Formats: sequence, structure tokens, C-alpha cells
Amino acid sequence: MEIFLARQPIFNRNKSIFGYELLFRDGFSATFPSIDGNTATSTLLSNSFLCMGIDQISGGKKSFINFTQDLILQKIPLLFPPNKIIVEILENVYPTDDLILACQEMARAGYELALDDFIYDPSYEPLIALANIIKIDLRQTPIEEIPTLLGLLSKHRVKLLAEKVETYPEFEKCLEAGFDFYQGYFFSKPQILRGRDISTARTTLLQIMAEISQNDIDISRLEKLIAHDVAISYKLLRYINSVFFHRGKEIASIRQAITRLGDDGIRRFIPIVLMARCSSDKPDELIRTSIIRARFCELIGQNIAIDIPGSELFTLGLFSLIDAILDNSMDDIITDLPFSSGIRNALTRGTGKMMGVLNLIRDYEIGDWSGVSHLAADIHLSEEKIPILYWDAVSWADAISSC
Repeated sequence: MEIFLARQPIFNRNKSIFGYELLFRDGFSATFPSIDGNTATSTLLSNSFLCMGIDQISGGKKSFINFTQDLILQKIPLLFPPNKIIVEILENVYPTDDLILACQEMARAGYELALDDFIYDPSYEPLIALANIIKIDLRQTPIEEIPTLLGLLSKHRVKLLAEKVETYPEFEKCLEAGFDFYQGYFFSKPQILRGRDISTARTTLLQIMAEISQNDIDISRLEKLIAHDVAISYKLLRYINSVFFHRGKEIASIRQAITRLGDDGIRRFIPIVLMARCSSDKPDELIRTSIIRARFCELIGQNIAIDIPGSELFTLGLFSLIDAILDNSMDDIITDLPFSSGIRNALTRGTGKMMGVLNLIRDYEIGDWSGVSHLAADIHLSEEKIPILYWDAVSWADAISSC
């Protein structure tokens, strides 16, 4: 049975990952409203805990999982560890006496409760009193109305989560309003597109990137460039000696590490480290998403008939968010990098045969299953393979990020 599952990041005020909301679908051709909510959540729980492993899916963070009225009344959340999940109570759940009693039992057992798509109604006061987190959709509740809502919630000890935060200005307004958590893709867009130069330190990192983009890597020159950066040197040696990669005798020098990795390994790992250095003031999830995209694009290339090297598809995915990482326009950044015309066209113009691969991972990230289905057909990729490739990419990205 295929497992169609996506995750959306939830950040704290420091833009660090607090958890993920898990999204279920029964296939790419289906849309969520046509699926029975009880079946959707039951299948998601089965897939998460019994098939894939909840820690693999959520990277050890809390998982927000939607529960219907029926599943709460059946006390289904009590079957799962309270330190792994947050019980997300859907907006159409009605606070009957039996439902309140079930929620009280979960709260006593140590479960955190979140109210989804919250719109204030006095009848929900008993649920608000039990809730740990209240999720507010910015598309339903404009930021200007938040102070009034905060006043209504002031007597309760709840934390606020802003949903559908799509831009940095929205994120900053939510910070000022007092939100504790944030969900949305604000992290994947540049804060500033004009008037910001790339720093000297970042230019040096791009020089390393330029060196490993050559057909024949000059190991001596690369060794000198890397040796001048203690952080990159440390991460390279830590990675090469990690359980994920280590084979045999430990490596103690930069040259040995470069040689052990080989050209393909260097072209994968070094750009990831460089991007992490460039994004010290950005959410870790931005780099993790870039790594997932890189690996996913590479794996797709291995499963379709396309005359594009896997290394190019990997680079395409990895640099698809570089404008957000460097807070600069994609055109300005790509000018300084020796990329192929195919990568340039895809990243700056959104054209070329690579775009089908990149758009597929973008649609998967937001759970646009219909879009994924159409794109998979366009590039002749079996839909059944896509979830497998995606979770391979997630596992690989989590392993790399831990180095």
C-alpha cells in the first residue's frame, strides 16, 4: 500500500522547528474534502507509527495530527505516546459534554491539545480552558483583528499559532502581536530582493562552490579554500567520520576527506555546508528543505528517461531556495555561479525541461496532490514511486543535517 503523507513545518519565535503538521491523502488524484476524516486520521496514524516510524517522519519533533469528533469520543489519541503527538481538534468539532470529558482525560494523561482554525465562540470556552495551543488562520482572521481576539483569550493560559504565514512582513507582525508559533512558507522567500550585497565571507563560499562546479576539480586549490574556513573543515571531517558515511580508518586531513568523498560526494556535501553557513540567521528548515529538494530531484532523475545528469538535478533542487538564503534576487546570485544553461533557465526564468522535476517537489511540499499527479504524468514518473522517493530524500536530509 502506498503511503501518501506530507509534513508542514511549525516554527517557534526563534524560527527553530517546534514540530510538523502531518497531512494525509489517499492518493494524488484525491482531494481531502472527499475523504472521510475518521479514515484519513486513522490511516495517517497507522502509517506514521506502524509503517514508517513517527520519529523518521517528524525528525524527533512533535507531530500535530487532526482528530475528528468521533475519534476523540473514541479516545483514539490515548493509543499513542503523549510525547510524540499534539492532538489537533478540528474546527467542526462541537464541544458536547462527552467530548469535553474525553479531552479532560487526555489532558490529565499529558496530551497537548490544539484548536485548529480557531474562530471565537463562547460555547468553546470549556475547550479553550483545556487547550495548550490555539491555531489562527491569517486568511480567516486578519492580523488587525488579533488584539481583540487576544483580549477574549487573556484569561486562558494558551499559546497562539499563526497559520498560513506566507511572507516575512506577516511573520514580523505576528511576532509583534505575541504569537508563539508559526506555520507557513514565509521562510522560503527572500526578505529583501534589492539593495543588499553578498558579503565578502559569502563571496568566498561561492568561490568554493565555483571550484567544485568544474568538470575537473583541483583538489589542491579546493583543499586550500576549505582549510581557510574552520567551520567547513570541521563539518567535512565530522561527516566523513560519521556512522552515515564512515568506512574503515578515520580520516584526519582535509585532503583525505576530499579524496574519500570523491567528486560526486564533494559536489553533494560541500554546497550543503556552504548554504548552512550562508543562512545562519534563517530557519534551519530552509536548509533542510533545500537538501530534501536536492536529493528528491536527483532520485526522480534516476527513475525517468531524462538526459540530464543527476548532479545537475541535485544542484537544481539544492539552489532552488538560494534567493531566500542570501536575501537577494535569483538573477543576481546565479550570475556569480558557473551553472549550466539548464539550471540557469529553471532558476531564473522558470523554463526548461528541469522545471517539471522542480515543480513536482514544490507541489508535494504543499500537498497539492492534483498538481503532483499531472506533473508525474508529464515526466512519465510512476505515482507509486513518489512517496518512496520523497521519504528517502527526507531521511537523507535528516542524516546530513545532523552532521
